[in-house]
Amino acid sequence: MRLPQWLSLTAFIAAILLLWSLRELLLLLFAAVVLAMALCTLVGILRERRPMQRPLALVICIVGLLVLLAGAAGIVVPPFLEEFSLLLQKLPEAGQTLVRMGVDWIDTISEAIYGADAFPDLNELGLKDPRQLVPDGSSLAAGVGSGVLGLLGLAGNLGNGVLRLLFVLAVALMISIQPQAYRSVGLQLIPSFYRRRGRRILDQCGAALSSWMVGVLISSVAVFLLCSIALTLLGVKLVLANALLAGLLNVIPNVGPTMSTIFPMAVALLDAPWKAAAVLGAYVVIQNIESYVITPSVMHHQVKLLPGLTLAAQFLFTLLFGPLGLLMALPLAVVLQVIIREVVIHDVLDRWRRLEPVR
Repeated sequence: MRLPQWLSLTAFIAAILLLWSLRELLLLLFAAVVLAMALCTLVGILRERRPMQRPLALVICIVGLLVLLAGAAGIVVPPFLEEFSLLLQKLPEAGQTLVRMGVDWIDTISEAIYGADAFPDLNELGLKDPRQLVPDGSSLAAGVGSGVLGLLGLAGNLGNGVLRLLFVLAVALMISIQPQAYRSVGLQLIPSFYRRRGRRILDQCGAALSSWMVGVLISSVAVFLLCSIALTLLGVKLVLANALLAGLLNVIPNVGPTMSTIFPMAVALLDAPWKAAAVLGAYVVIQNIESYVITPSVMHHQVKLLPGLTLAAQFLFTLLFGPLGLLMALPLAVVLQVIIREVVIHDVLDRWRRLEPVR
């Protein structure tokens, strides 16, 4: 290799290392672009229905979103705090109930198989009461307190997280005000011979993100309604808060539905252990309906992401970028799918010609 080629290779490697060192900032910028795309989609829908200036439509959309978020927080947060406090008080009692049920089941099965005297009595084991198997309230509170302190330590600096959130919101708002200007700046970074093609690819990425957002919104609303019906039939408290939580966490596939199951199961455990099992079964059925019926129907004309690729993208981006990578895994996968299809497959591989042997 000649000196100019070595210099080009060195510059390329340096650029890759620089981008890798700035990966967190780039992911925050991508999160701002996704948020701006959502705002631009809402603004476009509003302007189609009611012709108005873009700044006015943007202000109306932002105010509407803030009202919805404030209402959702008012519905979810206070009942969650109240029920969580009650849960900590009632958890030892629920644990004792589970222990009694387990002991009774084991005793019944043992008597049916081996006879009445085959299974030792609890008194022979030094246990006068199943409560001895469950920690008391003070030890439980101490354990919960140490666990909360550990979680706070792992969470990092709260102020740093707030600054990142403000940065994303500010950049998203700036892009939403003048999307075409920022789009033109992005196209200037592409070589001149590829800018026309790059403009079409950017349009396809934007359309794919918008379609994905609409599909996720419809799917989340369906999960919210199904969870509301299931929890109402089971008689579980805080139906609206739990169903709203399930709909919101449905945005994060695989991980979100699992997280949304924990709190309604804990609330149901305060009433009866069988209710917790019933809630788990109902949520499993709902998630299967969402995965195999609702999502394929909604995404049929939208973005098609294979479940295996979705899970692989979540694992990879979480490994590379942490919790924010998990949250942004799906929009990243949507954009990368368009780029790989249009650039790598159509523009490179489909035009690849096998070289004829020289005679």
